Amino acid sequence: MFIKRYFSIAMINSRKTLLLLGTLFFSTLLFSQKTTPKEAFLEKWENSKNYLIAIAEAMPEEAYDFKPTERQMSFKEQLMHIKGNMDWLSNTYFTDTKYKRDKKDPPGTKAEMVALMKEAFNNSLAIIKDTPDATLTETVDFFAGPKSKLQILNLLQDHVTHHRGQLVVYLNLKEIDLPRYSGW
Repeated sequence: MFIKRYFSIAMINSRKTLLLLGTLFFSTLLFSQKTTPKEAFLEKWENSKNYLIAIAEAMPEEAYDFKPTERQMSFKEQLMHIKGNMDWLSNTYFTDTKYKRDKKDPPGTKAEMVALMKEAFNNSLAIIKDTPDATLTETVDFFAGPKSKLQILNLLQDHVTHHRGQLVVYLNLKEIDLPRYSGW
């Protein structure tokens, strides 16, 4: 009886000890990560840039004016729309300068378009990098109602992802092999 009770208590204590050790181990892993929301965004932003540039490079230049239906934007117009949104959101909500929408015509060549996209991603990256982490909780006026700057960061990425997904469909409709996903 004594031995049975001893092992029963020992098993309970072992389980508690294992549970405690497991909790401590995973808590240490979780809390040792020093990634801030901004750092996570910047890493994701770089991956997003690389994937979108690969998509832009995959489409042949002669297909940049392709649109699946008449009511949709062309491949090039989608890229210009993404660029315009990046410029608008990053400048309007993360700098003190007044954003002025650029009414330029889209570039004439694929190489110019790719260069313009890289520049837009890099400009947004530099602006966000210079944004103090503490300001991400600040509320800003947005046409859809008040948002935190962190929500604007999420919107910035979400908008790119939304339109990049449309571009993936354009490539598929043209039977062009997709670049390997690099969004992680």
